[in-house]
Amino acid sequence: MTNPTLYLLPLILSLVYISGANAVVAKPTPQESFVDDTCFITRYPEVCVGSLLPLANAINESFHELARASLAMSLVTVESAKANMLKLANLKGLKPMEYGALKECIDQVEDSVDRLSQSVREIAHLGPANGGPANGENPPHGEESSWHGSNVDTWSNAALNQVQRCAEGFSGQALDGKIKTLVQNEVTNVELIVNVALDLFQLFANRVATASDDE
Repeated sequence: MTNPTLYLLPLILSLVYISGANAVVAKPTPQESFVDDTCFITRYPEVCVGSLLPLANAINESFHELARASLAMSLVTVESAKANMLKLANLKGLKPMEYGALKECIDQVEDSVDRLSQSVREIAHLGPANGGPANGENPPHGEESSWHGSNVDTWSNAALNQVQRCAEGFSGQALDGKIKTLVQNEVTNVELIVNVALDLFQLFANRVATASDDE
C-alpha cells in the first residue's frame, strides 16, 4: 500500500519553499543598531542587548537615554530580586540560619533599591531637559554636571556592593541548598545588569568630560 504521505510531499515542499522565500530577515533600524553597537563595549553585551534593545526607539540613539534606561532596568531588576526574596522568606520550613540570612539580605537589597532610585533621579539632571540635546551628541557639562555624574557613579556602585554583601551572607556551606541557589541567581542577575549600567554610564560620562575639555 502506498504511503499517503508521499502524495502530500510535493505540497509540503512547496509550502517550505514559499515560507523560506517570505522569511525575510528584518534589517535593524538605526536605533537598534545604535543599541547593539554600543552594548558591544560593555562587559556583558548579550545582557545589555537583551534588556535594552526593546527600548531602542525610546533611547533614540542618545547615549544619555541609553545610560538612563540601563539604570532604570537595573532598578527594576533589583526590585524584582527583593520581591522574590520576600517570597522566599515567607516559605515554611526554612532553617533558622536561612531565615536570618534572608532577612539580612532583604535589608541589603532594600538599600540597593534606594541607591539605584537616587541614581535614576540624578542622571535625569544630565539629560536634554537640563542642557543636552536629544541625541546626546553634545552632552551637558560643567561643575554641576560633574557633581550629578559623581553621584550616579557612587550610588550605583554602592547598590552593587549591597547586593554582593547579600550573596556573601550565604557563602557558608551550612547554608548550601535550594534557598542559597535561588538567592545567588537573583544576585547574579542584578550584578550583570548593574555592571552593564555602570559601563554605559561611564561611556556617557566620558563624552561629558571630552565635551568639557574641547571648550
